[in-house]
Amino acid sequence: MEQLTQKLKSGEMTVQAVPWPQVTPENVLVRNHFSLVSAGTESSTVKAARASLIGKARERPQQVRQVVDVLRKQGPVQTYRAVIKKMEAYSPLGYSSAGEVIAVGGAVRDVSVGDRVACAGAMYANHAEIVSVPRNLCVKLPEEAKLELACYNTLGAIALQGIRQADLHLGESCAVIGLGLLGQLTCLMLRASGVRTLGIDIDDFAVETAQRHCCDAAWNRTTAGLAERIAAETNGSGVDAVIITAGSRSLDPINFAGQIARKKGRVVAVGAVPTGFAREPYWYKKELELRMSCSYGPGRYDLEYEEKGRDYPLAYVRWTENRNMQAFQELVHSLRIDIGYLTSHTFALDDAPKAYDMIVNRSEPFLGVVLAYDVSTALEEQRVVVRPPRPGGTVKLAFIGAGSYAQSHLLPNLPKHDGDVVNKAVMTQTGTTSKRVAERFGFEFCCSRTEDILHNDDINTVFIATRHDSHAQYVIEALKAGKHVFVEKPLCLTPEELGDIEQVYDRCRDQHLMVGFNRRFAPLAVELKSRIQQTPMSMMYRVNAGAIPEGAWAHDVELGGGRIIGEVCHFVDFLTWMCGSFPTEVHAAAMRDPHARHDTANISIVFADGSIGTICYYANGSTMLSKEYVEVYGSGLTGIITDFKELHLYAGSKPYRRKLLNQDKGQARMVAGFLQAVQEGAHPVIAPEEIFAASRVCFAALESIKNRRSIRLDDGDACVPRVGPGAGGRETCEVSATGRADSSRVASAHRIDPTRSVGSL
Repeated sequence: MEQLTQKLKSGEMTVQAVPWPQVTPENVLVRNHFSLVSAGTESSTVKAARASLIGKARERPQQVRQVVDVLRKQGPVQTYRAVIKKMEAYSPLGYSSAGEVIAVGGAVRDVSVGDRVACAGAMYANHAEIVSVPRNLCVKLPEEAKLELACYNTLGAIALQGIRQADLHLGESCAVIGLGLLGQLTCLMLRASGVRTLGIDIDDFAVETAQRHCCDAAWNRTTAGLAERIAAETNGSGVDAVIITAGSRSLDPINFAGQIARKKGRVVAVGAVPTGFAREPYWYKKELELRMSCSYGPGRYDLEYEEKGRDYPLAYVRWTENRNMQAFQELVHSLRIDIGYLTSHTFALDDAPKAYDMIVNRSEPFLGVVLAYDVSTALEEQRVVVRPPRPGGTVKLAFIGAGSYAQSHLLPNLPKHDGDVVNKAVMTQTGTTSKRVAERFGFEFCCSRTEDILHNDDINTVFIATRHDSHAQYVIEALKAGKHVFVEKPLCLTPEELGDIEQVYDRCRDQHLMVGFNRRFAPLAVELKSRIQQTPMSMMYRVNAGAIPEGAWAHDVELGGGRIIGEVCHFVDFLTWMCGSFPTEVHAAAMRDPHARHDTANISIVFADGSIGTICYYANGSTMLSKEYVEVYGSGLTGIITDFKELHLYAGSKPYRRKLLNQDKGQARMVAGFLQAVQEGAHPVIAPEEIFAASRVCFAALESIKNRRSIRLDDGDACVPRVGPGAGGRETCEVSATGRADSSRVASAHRIDPTRSVGSL
C-alpha cells in the first residue's frame, strides 16, 4: 500500500510503499476513500520539520532538554542513537479519514467487512491507503453516506466537544474566534442548534466565507471598535460564551474573549492558544469561567477506552468521543449542516506533497483540503522489498517489533559486515516503522503477516521486541516454527503463559531461547563478579525508576503486566547471575497505592546457597539521582556500580575506581553472545531455567505483596530448579509434572554453572 510520510530531519515528504498496518483484536482495518488535511495542526508539523536544526530546537525546547538529560545520564553514543532514530523516522501525517472496512479484529462485534466508516486519531486515521483504527475511534455510516464529507470526522468531533463545553442553550449567543476549518464547523453546529453565532478571524477569506455560510455576523479582528459592535449585537450584555478555535502564540484571543463575554459567561479553549489572560475582566469584573476542551471528548487519551474498546456507560457519560463522532455524522448525513462548501481543494494521494506546499506557502486561498484515493483496483497484502536477497549466512534473522528500545539498543548492535549473519525481515505494528527500520538496518524486506517470518524456511532466528502482552504468544509460535528466539523482557505476563512456554520448550531444546537480560553482560558487572568469587554474598539493587503517567500501558496488567513483571525481572536475573544460585524464597512489600500498581516496593530474595538480595524499586524519587545503583558484599570486598558507568571496589587498603565515558548496560555483548551461540550451535548464553526463575520470582513478589507473607519457590506454584544432567554438558533444571522441584537436592546442587556466565564469553 501507499502512505504519505515525512522525515523530521529534512522535512522530506514522500508517498511510498509500506506494509499494511497490523489488525489487533480491538481494531478494524479500513481502506481509505478520502482523508482530510487539517491545515492548522498538520501545517505546524510540516513547518517544524522543514525548519533548520536551530529552528527545530526553538519549536521543541522540551525535547531539547530531554536530549541534554540523556547525554548527561547515558553518554554521547546513546544520545546520538536516540536523536537519529527520531530525526530519520518516517512520521505519518493525517488523523481524519473515511472508507470501507476490509478486516475486523477478533474482539470487534458490531462492525463487519464492507461497512462504511469514518475514522479518527493521530497514528491511526492517517493519509494512507489502508489504516488500522481502534473500534471506538471509528463510526459506522449509512450505505449512502458521502465519504468525501464523512472524512471531516475528527474535526467535527473536536468542534462538537467545544460546543458541549460551552454549555449553550437555544437563543443564546456565542462568539467563535478563529474561522478556519474548526471554527467553520463550530459555527455551523451552533447555528443548527439555535445559537446566535458571531465569527472573528484575521483572514479576510475566512471571514467572508463564514459570513456567507455559517455566521450571523463575522468580522476581521482588526475591525475598528469590534468589541463595541459585538456588544451592540448582544444588546450591550456581551456573548454568553466564547469558543476559541484559533491557533496562535498571541494572548490576544484569550484576552479579547474576556472583553466580549458577558458577566459570568464562559470561555472555551479548543485551539492551541496561551492562557495567560488579563485578570481584570476574568476575575474582578465578570467572574468568567475558563474551560478547556479535551479534543474529541471523554475517552480521549484513555487506554481502556481507545485501545481496549471499553465504552463508558451512556447513562453516566452521555457524550463520549465516539458518540460525538456519531452525532456529527448524523448532522452531516441529514443535511442539518451543509459542509460541502468547506472543501476548497481535492488532491490525489500521489499529489499530497503539492497540497502541503500550497498550505505552508499559502500560495492560494484554501479552507478544506481533501486527499482522494484510487479504490478501483484490488490491494494485496504483500512484502515490501527493500534490498536484494543476500545468499549464505548461518544466522538468518527477523524482527517482530522494532520500537524505540529495539532501534536504540538491539538493532545497532547487529553485525554490519558479518557474512554469517543476514538481516532478512522486519514486521512492526505500523508500515512506516517497518519500512524505515528495514532501510536503516539493511533488512531484505518488511511485511505485515507473521507467516512471512514464522513460516519462512529462509529465516531461522527471530527477535521479538513487541509490547509485553504479545511476548508469550510470539515466543510459543516461533518455537513451534523451529526458530531460535530472542525476546525482550518480560518473557510472559502470567504463570499460565510461563507454563505453556516451558511445555513447548521442553519439546525443542535444540533451539535457543533467550530473554534480553542485558545487565549481566555489562562490562562493569562482569568485572565485579570476577572479583567476588566466594559465596554466600549479600546484594542490594536500588532502582530509581521514576513515575510514569497514570494511563501508560506499562501500568496496565493486561498490556504491560505492571512494573514488577515488566521491569523488575531484569534485576532478579542480575542478582541470580551475580551470586550464581537459584532463588528459593521471596518476600515483598509495596508502598500503599490506591491504584495497586506496586511500583514502589522492596523485594527480598533468599538464594539456595545462602546469599541474600534486596531489590529496592522506587517510582517516587527525584530524577536528579542516578537511576540504578548496585552494592555487593562478599569475600571481604564491597563493590558498587552506579548507572553502569562507574564501578567502585573496596578491598584491602586501596579502593579501586573505573569510570566509562558511555553508559554500557551490556546490550552489545548480549546480542553478540546470542548470535554466536546460534552460529556455533553452542549451549544457551543464559540457561532457560535461569530465565524461567526470573519470571517465577516476579510472580511470587506480587503474591507476597497481596498476601503479606513470604513465598517459598519450592511450594508447588513456583519451584526451585532441581539440578540434573542437561544439554551442552551443564547441569540443568528438572521439574516434576506438578511443577514441584525436588528440594532435597537443592542444598547440594544450588550453583549455576560458572562456565555459562558472560565472563567467559
